[in-house]
Formats: sequence, C-alpha cells, structure tokens
Amino acid sequence: MTDRTASPLALDPSQPLGSLANPVQADNSNPDSFANAYELYAHLRESCPVARVQSNSPFGSTPPAGAALAAARSPFFADFWMTTRYDDSLAALLDGDRFSANPLNALPAGQRAALSGVLPDFVPFADSLLTLDPPAHTRLRKQIQPWFAGRAIDALRPQIAEIANELLDAAEAAAAQRGETALHRTMELFEAYAYPLPVTVISEMLGVPREDRAQVCGWFERGFLQRDRAFGDERRRNLNAMRDYFRTLADRKRADPADDLITYLVQAEIDGDRLDDPELQAMIFVLYGGGHVTMANLIRNGMVALLTHPEELTKLRNDPSLTRNMVEETLRYTSTPTQTFPRVAMEDVSLAGTPIAAGDRVVACLAAANRDPARFADPERFDIARSDANRHIAFSKGVHACLGSPLARAEGDIAFATLLGRYPDLRLAAPIEELTAGANFLGRLGDVPLRF
Repeated sequence: MTDRTASPLALDPSQPLGSLANPVQADNSNPDSFANAYELYAHLRESCPVARVQSNSPFGSTPPAGAALAAARSPFFADFWMTTRYDDSLAALLDGDRFSANPLNALPAGQRAALSGVLPDFVPFADSLLTLDPPAHTRLRKQIQPWFAGRAIDALRPQIAEIANELLDAAEAAAAQRGETALHRTMELFEAYAYPLPVTVISEMLGVPREDRAQVCGWFERGFLQRDRAFGDERRRNLNAMRDYFRTLADRKRADPADDLITYLVQAEIDGDRLDDPELQAMIFVLYGGGHVTMANLIRNGMVALLTHPEELTKLRNDPSLTRNMVEETLRYTSTPTQTFPRVAMEDVSLAGTPIAAGDRVVACLAAANRDPARFADPERFDIARSDANRHIAFSKGVHACLGSPLARAEGDIAFATLLGRYPDLRLAAPIEELTAGANFLGRLGDVPLRF
C-alpha cells in the first residue's frame, strides 16, 4: 500500500491519511506498494486506526453486473475500511451479528438476483466457508472439521516429514548435477521447498493423482495468483478447467473410493446432511487454495526472518524445542495473509469512533494488528522466544478463524525443523535487499536463493 499513488478521487492532503477525504491508495498488483507497508500501518494505528482504503480496481468504482460478485469478494475492490489496531480488528472479527462475511450483502437486492446465473463462472467458491455466515457456515464447517482435528493432523506428521525430506533430496540431486558440493550448493527456497511442500501435502490429502498435480497447480496459479486482477477470459478458462477437473475427480471417488479427503467429502453424512455438488466444489477449491499458498509464504518469510536475524537463528539452533514458538512468532511478525476477506456492515455502526455505513466493507489488517504495541511489547522485534507470540490473529478469529490452522502449524514446525536440521550452515546466497518479491494480500511471493 502507498499514499503516493494517483487516484480517481480528489484527494485532500490537508486531511488525515485514511480519512474519507484522503483515503489510502492500494495497488496490490505492484510489489513496490508493499515496500513500506509496516511504516504505513504504524502511522495509521496512531492517526487513523480505522482507515478508508481505495483500490485501483480493474472494474472501476461501479463494476459491470457480470463481474460484480467477483469484485465484491475482493479485499481490493473499490473502497473499504481497514482496521489496524489489534483490539478493533478483534472486535470486528468477533461481531458476527453486525459484520457479515457474505459479499452479496454489499450489493443492492436487484443486483444480487441478477448475479445468480454468473456465479459458477466468476466465483468458483461463491458459497463457501469464506463467504457464508452461520448457520450455513456452521453446517459446512461441521462436515470437514474431523479432518483438521489435532489427532488427525498428528497422524499426518510422518507423511509431511517424508515429503519435506524428498524435496530436499531432490534439491541436493539438482545441485549435484550442476557440479555443486556441500556448503556451496544453491537452492531457491520458494520454488524448491516452500511452495511444493504444502502443494504436495494438500494434494495428497485431497487425493489428487501425482500425474495431475502440475496441471491442477497451473490452473490455480493462472486463475488466482496473477498480478493482473481483471477477471478476463484466461482466468475464467483456468478456473472452469479446475472446477471441471475436481467435479470429475469427485465422481471417480464416488465410484472408486480411496482413503483421502475428497472421498470423505463425497461420502460424509453428518446429522443426515450431505454436501451438494456446488458446495462440494466450493469446499475443494477453498481447501486446495488455502492449503498451500499461505503456508508457502509462512515457510519463505520465516526463513528470511531467521537468516536476517542471526541471533534468533543461533537461539533456535541451540534449542530446537523453540521451533513451534518460532512458527507462532513468524505468523505474528509476517502475517500471511496480510488481511482478511471483507466483512460487510449489516447496519450503521461505529468502530473506534469511526462511523461505518450499512453495506460498507470492513477489512481487518492482520499484519498491522499483529504488530500493535498496545498488544505486543516491542512488536517490531522478531523474537522466537516471545512468550505471547501465539496471541496473534494471523488465522483470524471468530467463526471464520482458519480451519486449517492445526495443519499449518504442523507443516511449519516440520518444514523448519527438517531444513535447519539437515543444513546447519544454511545461509542466504544473496543480500536481503536483492531478494525479489511479488505481492498480493496473501503475502510476499518471491525468490529466496540459499546456499546449503
């Protein structure tokens, strides 16, 4: 985010940054917009804790009806209010009566009706855990909850460790082919380890055949992770291809059940209730996407934090039992995703003294809240022994708190322990200022060259 981007609105620099007259400008397709994000968050916490934000949406301020829901779902569409303090963010996330997760509530009734025929093309997970309120949300969450309970995740830990070691074996083999020897071997962390580890884990859980995984991952990346946020034909083709693939895969699991999550979803009946086809597709999309992108960023950002804070790395090497707390501190310190999906105000409300009109979108900036000095002592310091690191809200709070948080914590614990355990002399292969970083609200997606 930046306060320097040109805006179609007439900004008034005499007014506080973040006010209606001088909204913060967001360009989430531009990685430079994130360069000074934490300085901006600190400024807003002090001067305008519930800030008005305007995005340079490709849809403009009034999107065409065909794109309206896709735009409404985006935290970066048009205008929204953004909380930057911990307590305000928590209050909004816990207030399910006055703040709805359903983006349709931000649209006029007539437009909602007009959108019914375009939902499958534009938003493949329109009716999902991300965008429904109780009781519909409660019903869906109950269907999937057993797979993410603590005991179920503990049973996965050996498999996650096996995948992590296989990826590092492959990185060593690739280095050997280049003629590189130990301590001089190179590896690109995101490409070789941080991204394929959670992709492989969630693909194994869902039951995606190994030979299909590259194709499925490609559809997801071209449909969701492009910097160009316009919902054009290419994105639609990729999303539809991915939707059709998972529908076919679900049919195969019905006919030939296996020990995997998609088989469970097509068979599960809880309190006499089953998922219908749109709900099943939405659930698979959310699990697949949420199961790897934010986790990849956690691994990337955690390793960068450790390697640029040598005293913390030494602390961890001397006491590997700190790994789990290091994961919590990474979640607090780097917060991926950086902010929540929008909540829609269901009535005129006041948040931290800021009036918010019914229908306005409110986004909790998790990255700002998790560095609020009113909640965390010396919040700009990366401290893997921080006693209250686990009080972060990186997984959100309330009924929409991340279902997959136990899996994310287990993957993070294993990913860091395996990498650092195998390579005690691991180090960056380039200065920190040279690291590339693409960016979107899910965090920083960029290269981290290592020597190992």
